[in-house]
Amino acid sequence: MEEKLIILTGNPNTGKTTIFNALTGLHQKTGNWPGVTVEIKEGYFIYEGVKFKVIDLPGTYSLTSFTEDEKIARDILVREKADAVVVILDASNIERNLYLVTLLLELEQKVIVDLNMYDIARDKGLVIDVNHMEKLLGTKCVITIGNKKTGIETLKKTIYEVSGQERQPTIKARYGQEVEEIISKVESIIKDLASPYPSRFFALRLLENDETMWSHIKDGNLYKEVKQLIEMTYNRIPDIETQLIEKRYGFIHGLIEECTRRIEIMEDKIELTNKLDRLFTHPFYGTIFFLFFIWLTFNIVFNWGSPFTNLLEGLFSFTATNLSRVLSSMNFPEWITSFLTNGIIGGVGSVLVFLPNIFLLFFIFAALEDSGYIARAAFVTDRLMHKIGLHGKSAIPMILGFGCNVPAIMATRTLETKKDRVLTTLSIPFMSCSARLPVYLLFTGIFFQNHRGSILFSLYLTGIFFGLITAKLFKRIFFKEETPPIIMELPLYHTPDIRNMLISAWERSYLFIRKAGTIIFGGVIIIWFLSYFPLSAPYGSEKSIIGIIGGKLSILLRPAGFGYWQAAVALLFGLLAKELVVGTLGTVFGGELALTRALSTLFTPLSAYAFMLMSLLYIPCLATIAVIKQEVGIRWAVIATGWSIFVGWLVATLFYQGFRLY
Repeated sequence: MEEKLIILTGNPNTGKTTIFNALTGLHQKTGNWPGVTVEIKEGYFIYEGVKFKVIDLPGTYSLTSFTEDEKIARDILVREKADAVVVILDASNIERNLYLVTLLLELEQKVIVDLNMYDIARDKGLVIDVNHMEKLLGTKCVITIGNKKTGIETLKKTIYEVSGQERQPTIKARYGQEVEEIISKVESIIKDLASPYPSRFFALRLLENDETMWSHIKDGNLYKEVKQLIEMTYNRIPDIETQLIEKRYGFIHGLIEECTRRIEIMEDKIELTNKLDRLFTHPFYGTIFFLFFIWLTFNIVFNWGSPFTNLLEGLFSFTATNLSRVLSSMNFPEWITSFLTNGIIGGVGSVLVFLPNIFLLFFIFAALEDSGYIARAAFVTDRLMHKIGLHGKSAIPMILGFGCNVPAIMATRTLETKKDRVLTTLSIPFMSCSARLPVYLLFTGIFFQNHRGSILFSLYLTGIFFGLITAKLFKRIFFKEETPPIIMELPLYHTPDIRNMLISAWERSYLFIRKAGTIIFGGVIIIWFLSYFPLSAPYGSEKSIIGIIGGKLSILLRPAGFGYWQAAVALLFGLLAKELVVGTLGTVFGGELALTRALSTLFTPLSAYAFMLMSLLYIPCLATIAVIKQEVGIRWAVIATGWSIFVGWLVATLFYQGFRLY
């Protein structure tokens, strides 16, 4: 079957993910793109016997090298030679969105303009002449309403048609006679340069002082000649970068004047977005709503997920019991029975029972993101962020940290300064990721049955508090410059798409399952081995290898109220993956039911909460340490590791000792 490559790009909050899901359905995956560290979504669909591979790039406003996402988007666009590039536009805000289209046309891509969210544009009284826009741009234009699947078949047909055509000349912005002459001179100098970029695009980026483009000019004489011409240009036109941007927007404005018109709508019609924003972005009420949504989320996760969790718990227990009986009747060696029941089912099963809760958490987060509320949450927290020394945009990676710390740290690339990236990176490990959730679910189910949602809410707030304290402290020590206020776009509110929410929740839950089948599976095998040997010691006893290791470490944990060797080795293996905290306990104690009985004997509600504090605050996993090293360097990775372990132990100890005396 013939295969063609399609790239989706567009500004953030244009419904790009919705279009990607509508095109690919469940035929998608997320992974690291070769040569870069950012995660890229891939999927495919089949139309008229042709398989179209679809790459969903990170949302970007431009194609500069000022942020990591913009640079990666541009490099992939140039490197991959796509058969078509679909640019998703917010049809209700096309002037800003068309700026990216002008850059892609200069990059000589086969562009398809997707005017998405057309229902919102229509509600605003905006009518777009699509046929005329196609003539003025020299590209195909399609109308879609992604969350209603309107126009998706037309988009597929257009992709099929454009991908089979030769690249046609397109209309491009003109920058005035003087600047066009300079562009031509730069093009003539670099005409023999081996570059993947079109000469006009290359020349314009040089005029805009793009560092990546300058790095391509390695020849000394060529560099001097171009540099001299650019410097002469700056002397004649000091504001040439601004002029180039203004000319592009002038081109866009003229296009919009010809292709759009406004129709009268009822004057008394007030948009829902404006009504809701009076509450959700209010300095006081917005904060109250933000905290309420978090609290409500956790209560839903517990109350709705518990029946399914109990069902899985019974299933694993039933399987372990009957498998043990069958293997014993068949005279299998005792170590095989122990390995399968205590090790595999007891360890991995004790983690997987919480899959329904994790699915619900991701489902609700997808709804908040799809509705447009997450951007409001970042806006509301900006004032607090600013006082602490973080940029308001830091709130977005920190909120992503509730799902997983690794992609959240990667998301700090969108921050402009090193200071913001470092401080946000150091704060994110304190955001309670989904891997910690099984620990909370286990202990709250035993000790705080009637207040599970509130206890979980308090833990998440504690993590946020220490993340912000960390940023404040390290700013005072290492960074002292002022933090600029946030400038961000608040998208219109949308009704969340159930299908997108399910796909998003399943995709992230699948990663959790895959983790259980690899890292956690490997971990529990090691833990079982250390628990089973030496043969002279009872399984999982203090005289086993794992018991001896835990006994040495448990001394350090006694002040925190959980100086048991089982707790010590659980936290130790939790450094590999936080899910292994529960997996270790499940393996050591031999399954879910035995685990519940053992913990209710060893812990009290006070020491249980202290243990959850420790699990919350000490470094989440090796993957997080690795990505910190990758993003901001080994120095900060070492600092983050040492600091979080110290904070986790200190807070757990102070909490336990303080309330014990009280």
